[in-house]
Amino acid sequence: MPLIPYALARPFLFGMDPEAAHDLTLNAIARTQGTPLECLYRQTRVSDPVTLAGLQFPNRVGLAAGLDKNARCIDGLGAMGFGFVEVGTVTPLAQPGNPQPRMFRLPAAQALINRLGFNNGGLAAFVANVQQAQFRRKGGQPMLLGLNIGKNAATPIERATDDYLLALDGVYPHADYVTVNISSPNTKNLRALQSDEALDGLLGAVAERRAALAAQHGKRVPIFVKIAPDLDEAQVAVIAATLLRHGMDGVIATNTTLARDAVQGMAHGEEAGGLSGAPVREGSNRVVRQLRSALGPAYPIIGVGGILSAADAVAKIEAGADVVQIYTGLIYQGPALVHQSALALKNLAK
Repeated sequence: MPLIPYALARPFLFGMDPEAAHDLTLNAIARTQGTPLECLYRQTRVSDPVTLAGLQFPNRVGLAAGLDKNARCIDGLGAMGFGFVEVGTVTPLAQPGNPQPRMFRLPAAQALINRLGFNNGGLAAFVANVQQAQFRRKGGQPMLLGLNIGKNAATPIERATDDYLLALDGVYPHADYVTVNISSPNTKNLRALQSDEALDGLLGAVAERRAALAAQHGKRVPIFVKIAPDLDEAQVAVIAATLLRHGMDGVIATNTTLARDAVQGMAHGEEAGGLSGAPVREGSNRVVRQLRSALGPAYPIIGVGGILSAADAVAKIEAGADVVQIYTGLIYQGPALVHQSALALKNLAK
């Protein structure tokens, strides 16, 4: 377990502006990863291998994209015991994101609201950081690395495919899997890409480019698509059919929600952006159940949204997910949540 219990660090971090605390934490991990100070947050990885989309995941608990947008902390995050870590979202060009303040805590709801807007240093810097990570050079079964791609805010939605293909070209050689993020609520019109015709065009182009990249690099990298929780059953069914039609390897359900029912009346509850944490749990689980019904028993589903305890991770698997990801839960509960959840899922499989 970590040398310093997170319960001691959390009051200090929660006394800061949320984005300042986020930056401070990432900077500390970036400086200490691969050094003896990594013991401050290092945990033994639970061994619970599962094969999904042709990949062997060391265990069924991963880090969701959004925490480490610039891929600076891959090794340090991996030291927390994740079976897989997803970094990004990266866009072809660097962009500052939306104006600050743009991240808000709602502790009474165990939730966050963010409207960061794909703030990142761009594709070239992102790939350079990925290449510096050491996790694949260590012995044993390494964790898996997902690279999450999106479009620049300044790119018109009708040209979004161009950005996704540029990003796919850049990350493909370095990824265990690639995630196509079409569900952030913080880039104007991005969620319109989940509609029938737009999704069909985007995924058709991605599949065609992936085939060319597979031939070029001599390996077929699985592609996952990340969707929103704010979809009805008919929309989920259309997305499921489109994923199958274009040979996508899996789906990540879900991103943050625009719904505010669970946080009405709370400080910051009406802030614009995506709501994550406990309030998105049931919506995420609903979409996971609908996807499982539409896609059949063997199609890979990564479940994310509202995992604040090991029991929440188990519920996500019982809803139909194969593996899970956490983000907001890590902020509220600390690295111990990774070990607890991975152990619970291992015991569930017995």
